[in-house]
Amino acid sequence: MIDKNTHEIRQDEDKAVYKSLEEVADDLPDHTPRYVLLSYPLTLPDGRMSVPYVLLYYLPITCNAEMRMLYAGAKELMRNTSEVGRVIDIESAEDLDDIPGRLGSE
Repeated sequence: MIDKNTHEIRQDEDKAVYKSLEEVADDLPDHTPRYVLLSYPLTLPDGRMSVPYVLLYYLPITCNAEMRMLYAGAKELMRNTSEVGRVIDIESAEDLDDIPGRLGSE
């Protein structure tokens, strides 16, 4: 999360490690953007195992313009600092259901 006062990107005080995408969905706030670093194991269509490291950029349509600008401005910094292979934009917790399919179609 980004601290609105200091503009510092830091880990939310809630959980640090999740066991499923459902747990991630349960913790996403309704009106505030978040960055989620995701290392998700999956089996590719050809049978190989893959563990892509991606950044989920959660930007709910209900968040205010100030927060949208704050998170949009730091998106590339977060991408470069975390050294992820891909950024996936999502607007709702339900979009997490599509993540395994999106990761497998790389």
